[in-house]
Amino acid sequence: MAVPPDSGPATAHHGGNAGSAESASSTPAAYPGASSAEIAGEAAAAAAVANLNPRLEVRDTTGAVVPLDLTAAAFFDVDNTMMMGASIFHFARGLAARKFFDTSDLAGFAWQQLKFRVGGRENPQTVKESRESALSFVAGRSVAEVVALGEEIYDELMADRIWPGTRALANMHLDAGQRVWLVTATPVELALIIARRLGLTGALGTVAESSDGKYTGRLVGEVLHGPAKAAAVRSLAAREGLNLRRCSAYSDSVNDVPMLSVAGTAVAVNPDSELRDIARQRGWEIRDFRTGRKAAKIGVPSVLGAGALAGAVAAGLAYRRRS
Repeated sequence: MAVPPDSGPATAHHGGNAGSAESASSTPAAYPGASSAEIAGEAAAAAAVANLNPRLEVRDTTGAVVPLDLTAAAFFDVDNTMMMGASIFHFARGLAARKFFDTSDLAGFAWQQLKFRVGGRENPQTVKESRESALSFVAGRSVAEVVALGEEIYDELMADRIWPGTRALANMHLDAGQRVWLVTATPVELALIIARRLGLTGALGTVAESSDGKYTGRLVGEVLHGPAKAAAVRSLAAREGLNLRRCSAYSDSVNDVPMLSVAGTAVAVNPDSELRDIARQRGWEIRDFRTGRKAAKIGVPSVLGAGALAGAVAAGLAYRRRS
């Protein structure tokens, strides 16, 4: 399988530079009449289109060029689907090591994630708080700085946490000439790094507004979570001419049922108990790459999506208040 060149991801942001997506750079006022989930979906799709990885020719085992299938694609959740644990938690660990906030804040963050894991889905107040404050802990910081840190932290804490089985599924779609996107509540800059390192087409992630190369501390829409993920997939399909009935979606979390339901083929990967039940009811395929030992060690499942961002924000704000 051909792997795209290792070029750095462009970022979609307010104030723009080369590679920015105009619609992703806009504030919510640029989407009159749209819900916050629809705004988040449109912004994520615009950023994804602006940051597509160049594709080299894909060749089969005989050396023949595999023709591109331009109307079919695959969409993969990240946390506990493509990666063991939560990408934003690993990112927060890396930031703590670099004194963005201290280890006591990180411990509080981890405790919050444990409570979510036991309690299940985020409650509406959690999602509201995430929408209002997610990523504010990087307010005023350079986008380029955060992207550079993301590259380092991926190498240190994430590269060895990719599920081989899920990566093989993604490569299967690439080898069939299809495009493959990650779809995640993780900040789009981090999601793009993960996608590029895996040789994928691109990523749909939470879009944080920035101006003149610095984060404002506001989101474009809301955290890409639940219905917002489905909105992002639909928006990307419209932009790229995809036939969603020919597309596939993969996730571990019941929160991603809206996204899974958008695609013609849905696959539950390392599913939580609720998604496993729904998958059985609807006849969706189930893939579980966990052994009993590994399952017990998984850090933070994707059911925590928006809550993970809220925890990172709380830790960052606590550090900033003491600074």
